[in-house]
Amino acid sequence: MSAGRGRARRPAVEAEGPGAAVLQPRAVRALGLDVGSVTIGVARGDLEVGLATAVETLARVGTVGDVAAIVERVRAGDHRTVVVGWPLELDGRVGHRAKRVQVLIDALRGGLDAAGLERVPVVAWDERFSTAAAERTLLALDTSRARRKATVDAHAAQFILQGWIDAERNRAAAAASQASERAHGRGQR
Repeated sequence: MSAGRGRARRPAVEAEGPGAAVLQPRAVRALGLDVGSVTIGVARGDLEVGLATAVETLARVGTVGDVAAIVERVRAGDHRTVVVGWPLELDGRVGHRAKRVQVLIDALRGGLDAAGLERVPVVAWDERFSTAAAERTLLALDTSRARRKATVDAHAAQFILQGWIDAERNRAAAAASQASERAHGRGQR
């Protein structure tokens, strides 16, 4: 049995602190994707741990095959969210690359629905500079050119997913802080 399979899922637990009646999910696993024209970088992460890890690079085989491969990874990894890097233009506009990725996002949503995984959201996440950041990190680690080429997309997916994880954790912390302030009568004007 591989790591992570067969373990009982921890139930949702009540958030700690006064007035914190909101249930907080535990071990929310996410799959991160860096979609290119030739490959898809794959990363996995966990909101509870707060860490994303590069996993693999898949060769693109067409939208139908790509979706099938991703759906299988979502199911096998018990992922609760898929975060897809959205390659916006530097000025924030949706360009031709983002439109191509949107086709995969739409197909992936349909593929997850068809597989009975309709509760798994697919999130488009701004990926500007993720590949450049991954390349810089691999260069700093003195990774060989061949190894960089083979893993840069998976590491870009890791950067994308880590950005989403950090934002989600910050959002949750801010919401908990606001709830605590309301419960203690602070924050009222």
